[in-house]
Amino acid sequence: MTLGWLGIFRLGLVQMSLGGMVVLTTSTLNRLMVVELALPAVLSGLLVALHYAVQVTRPSWGYRSDTCGNRTRWIVGGMATLALGAFSAALGVVWMHTAFWPGLALSFVAYLLIGLGAGMGGTSLLALMATCTRPERRAAAATITWLMMILGIAATAGTVGALLEPYTPERLLELVGAVCAGGLVLTILATWRIERGLVSEPEPEAAPLIEGLREVWAEPRARTFTFFVLLSMTAYFMQELILEPYAGLVFGLTPGQTTSLSGAQNGGVFVGMLAVGIGQTGLRIGSLRAWVVAGCLGSALALTGIALIGQMHLPLIVPAVVLMGLFNGMFAVAAIGSMMQLAGEGRHAREGTRMGLWGAAQAVAAGFGGLLGAASADLLQLVARGSTAFGLVFLAEAVLFVISALMALRILEGGRPMPAGRLVPGE
Repeated sequence: MTLGWLGIFRLGLVQMSLGGMVVLTTSTLNRLMVVELALPAVLSGLLVALHYAVQVTRPSWGYRSDTCGNRTRWIVGGMATLALGAFSAALGVVWMHTAFWPGLALSFVAYLLIGLGAGMGGTSLLALMATCTRPERRAAAATITWLMMILGIAATAGTVGALLEPYTPERLLELVGAVCAGGLVLTILATWRIERGLVSEPEPEAAPLIEGLREVWAEPRARTFTFFVLLSMTAYFMQELILEPYAGLVFGLTPGQTTSLSGAQNGGVFVGMLAVGIGQTGLRIGSLRAWVVAGCLGSALALTGIALIGQMHLPLIVPAVVLMGLFNGMFAVAAIGSMMQLAGEGRHAREGTRMGLWGAAQAVAAGFGGLLGAASADLLQLVARGSTAFGLVFLAEAVLFVISALMALRILEGGRPMPAGRLVPGE
């Protein structure tokens, strides 16, 4: 047996829970540290980068789920770790108001847990989908689960943003606790006996992890796609840690309003992903390559607009951010569709290891991109006013998106990743 549409939807509920917990740590808590606590953006950037850095363990989690014969235990265990880390991160921010160093120490541990939980649960879930979904359904399954994740992010950010007004530390802990507890319960219910009867056998006489990674890295498709993920996801995540502080410092938005802005952004991501899902798999409009390129170039245009309205003091931050989210969604779901297809190709029983490799590449790019954006904004503010400093970072991100579009034109063909025999330049 393989996963049916109901099973795919159930796994999407897990992705939705994961997105809802993570968005609070990368948007709301980040803004509180930068604006309310007046801490350097690079500090929150280091914490978020830490949780991404820990996710270099994703290949290990994928390999473990490949060889243990039960991916559900890793999914639930990862989500429980993530929930504990997210609530601890909120508690750390509250402590920083009165006891900075204890709060910072707790935050350090919390973001380690967030990274471990997201890596363990997220990689095992994607590996289960790649292994147990019929090949013709993989692109659609990726679209469905990522749409649900973005829905969870947008709904959580919007709801928490509205309920967080007026902001108090007690209200913050109540809301984060409710989101984490609800997400964990939903995960347990959604994965209950989901692997029963599915074809997901562990690899007999499993090779060591390093050997498994070496086998995957020897696949030209997997290796080249890893380079693309590194570059494009760096562009994708550079604005993550500075967008809400930018909206607060330059446009005067409150904590609740900037959290809602994050929800609006992810609402745009949802629409962009939905457009690709309907256009590519339903209406047969455009190739995956065309959607990736359009998403990258549109994101570059939107980021340029965000930089300019800050200079011109135009009250257009919300539509500009929604437009950026729309094009981000187009790019992301087309790239994810290629990732899901590639995960099922190559050597059997390496789906988890393959997804882990790309997940690690994405995590490295996300951590580096977020930290680069935050550190650049801090440094530029030493020589330029806030709107100019942030604007220059947004423009740099736009340039990276243009480069990613050019790379996509080279390595993606006809809606599918490049042929197995073609290597990247210099190989």
